[in-house]
Formats: sequence, C-alpha cells, structure tokens
Amino acid sequence: MQLSKANILIIDDDEDVLLALRLLLKSHVKKVQTTTNPNLIEGLLMEQQFDVLILDMNFNGLVHTGNEGLFWLNRIKQTNPKVDVILITAYGDIDLAIKSLKKGASDFVVKPWKNEKMLQAIKDLVESKKSSTPKPLQVNSNLKIIGDSEPMQAIFTKIKKVAPTDANVLILGENGTGKDLIAQAIHENSKRKNKPFIKVDVGSLTESLFESELFGYKKGAFTDARQDRMGRFEAANGGTIFLDEIGNISPRQQARLLTVLQNRMVTPLGSIEPVNLDIRLICATNLDISELADENRFRRDLIYRINTVDFVMPPLRERGNDLTLLAHYFSDVYSDKYSKGPFSFGDGFLNKLKSHSFPGNVRELQYVIERAVIMSEGDKLTKNDLVFSSIESLSQKFKPEETNLEELEKNTILAVIDKNNGNISKSAKELGLTRAALYRRLNKYDL
Repeated sequence: MQLSKANILIIDDDEDVLLALRLLLKSHVKKVQTTTNPNLIEGLLMEQQFDVLILDMNFNGLVHTGNEGLFWLNRIKQTNPKVDVILITAYGDIDLAIKSLKKGASDFVVKPWKNEKMLQAIKDLVESKKSSTPKPLQVNSNLKIIGDSEPMQAIFTKIKKVAPTDANVLILGENGTGKDLIAQAIHENSKRKNKPFIKVDVGSLTESLFESELFGYKKGAFTDARQDRMGRFEAANGGTIFLDEIGNISPRQQARLLTVLQNRMVTPLGSIEPVNLDIRLICATNLDISELADENRFRRDLIYRINTVDFVMPPLRERGNDLTLLAHYFSDVYSDKYSKGPFSFGDGFLNKLKSHSFPGNVRELQYVIERAVIMSEGDKLTKNDLVFSSIESLSQKFKPEETNLEELEKNTILAVIDKNNGNISKSAKELGLTRAALYRRLNKYDL
C-alpha cells in the first residue's frame, strides 16, 4: 500500500501537536483526522477504516506516567486488533517503550520528533500492511532469515523495534527454530553492530568451567592457569553477549550470573580488581516459560533480569508455506555449495516434505535438503531423494508417555523392528543387542 492512500488518525490533547502533525502529513497521505478526546477513538474506529493511529501517551496534565496511553492502546486493540499504533510522548524511556510494544504498539516516537523519522515510521507501517511479498530479514551479508508466515513477520517487526534499544532479550523456542539467528539479527540491527557478538553455550559448561570461561582468570589462579585469560563477558564489552541454553544452568551458576548482571561488572578468578561491563544481554532456551517460572528450577529474580522482552520462535509445523520457501532456499544454497543443479522439485517432493512433522524444525529441514542435493542424480529433486533421519523417524513413531521401564523397552523394540520391516539382524544392531539377546526380549514380552 502506498503512503499517499493512507488514512491517519491522530489523538493528542495538545492542539499544537495536532496542528504540527496535520501540516506534516497532509501532503503525504490521503486523509488526516485529529481529535483531542480519546473517548471518541472507539466510535471513530467503528465508523471508518484507519491505517495508522498516532496516540499520545499522556492525557492528564498533572501526571505523566504513560499509563493513559497504555490504557487507550489496550482499548484500541480490543476494537481493532489489526490497526497499527504509533505512541508519542515527551517522557520517553526504554521501559515505557518496551511496555507499549509488548501491549501491541507498532512503534514509539519521542517528542520532539524529527519529521523525517515520523514520516518514515508511518511509511514503513503502511507499506508493510498490504505487501504481498514480505522480504526476508537480512542478518548479515551472508545470512538471512526466511519467513513470509504471519508468526515470522511478527518476529521481524519485533526485532526492528527492540534491536535499537539495549533491552535484555530472552528467546524461547524448540531446538532448531533459529534462536541463534534471531540473536544475531538483534545484534546486527542494534547500535552495537560494529562491536563484538559473543555466543556462549552456557548449558554445556561444567561448574568448574563456568566462572573461568565467562569471567576470565589471572595467571596462577588455579593449577592450569599459566597466563591471564579474558572471560567471555569482558570480550563482549561494548557489544552483545548471547547466552544459549540458559535454562540448563545450575542454581549456583544462576546466583553468580545474577550478581554480575546486577552489578554490571566481573572479577576474574585470582583478581581483586573488578572489570566494568557495557553489554547487551540476549539469552535463549528450549524450555517453556512455565518451566522457567518454576522456582525449584530457575530463580525468578534472574528471569526478571534477563527477560525485559521475550521472543517465542514458532516451530516449523506452524509456519505454513515457509516450509516451501525454505526448501527452495536451501536447495539453492547447497546446489551452489556442491556445484550441482540448479534444481527444480519433482512430483511428490513437496508433498512428502509437508507430510513430515519436522521435530527438528528448520535445522532438520536444512539437513534433509542438503542430503537430497548430494544424492540427486539429475537436476530435479524427487521424493525418492528425501531421506529423513532414523532418529527423527523413530521419534515420530514413538513418543512415549509411558514411564515404566519395561513398557518403554517393549515399545522401543516394536518401533525399531517395524522401522526395519521385521529384519531381526538390523533391529538388533540398531538396538545395540545381539540377535540372541533380542530374541530373549521378544520372548519375555511375548512379541
């Protein structure tokens, strides 16, 4: 949709603000309507269609908390959930901006605004509203995130709003959904993009390595400390540190991390001199937020510290036609890598892909397409080129709800024998048993 065809509604109790915005917009948009009374918003929304609402956050001359704007934002979203809302205030801060974005605002502009910035914010919203070909999100020159589905476009929009701030981010989602790519995209779209982006898989660090890896150490701090070593936090100074699998760290590690985040400084092992930190923190986990909320597993005060804004990555099975887009994208990537193709898709190829649930999400799809490209004999990928991982295939057939060990063993044996079409030798090998041991178990369970 073109900006020149847009209808804009502006709500502010300051007549001077309304006049300034009307003069700014009247030559750029189709229609500008203004009101000083927020009580009229719902009626106006029911009477006509607006593409963008520009809403002041304060309608009380004595108290400037922004709560009035958040109240009316909520009412607007109840009346028309799809309308884009730009919030404006003279009392801008990150916490208020993040709060408004969480409640459905599309953008946040601080008074006094720059006319070019206000126009660009409106233009971006209007042009994205009716776009039939959403663009992928470019992470860097070599990497982009593909996704035309509504959940992924919402993720892209959120990245553009949150990345320029220094708000701490928690990324939730199943394995293989692209949490690390989102972390990189946030960094690349931030003011810190020219500074380091340091990724640490904290879930894999042992208790003994946790502090030395993250906070560094001085020569002689312990037996093998033969020289000073900078920790990952200090290495990320000025930039972004991405702590992956944050949900897997122990209570002791959580306490140590919380102290560092609260004080914004680290003290390397063997030193008494703290190092000040200037970092942007991004964390990720495959745990559900309800699991993190269990205080027996994860400190609540640490959740508050790392979760100013959360991103919930959708699994591939909920992304509709993105499966097809990604299949074409990976096909092009690997045809270039292996100097084959370019490839087209034969009959049944996409149908077979779509019939698979992809428990490994985008990462699994990537490996499946790479295998298909490698094994293909011609320039057309067919359904026969698709081979799904035996591990993933088994997990599809056998997702145990049973916790009794004998039942688990029995069901596993059945699943493996079925996968191998009754071949006892192959099944025994896959199960790590001899043929005789497998036959004993078959007799035991009367199979």
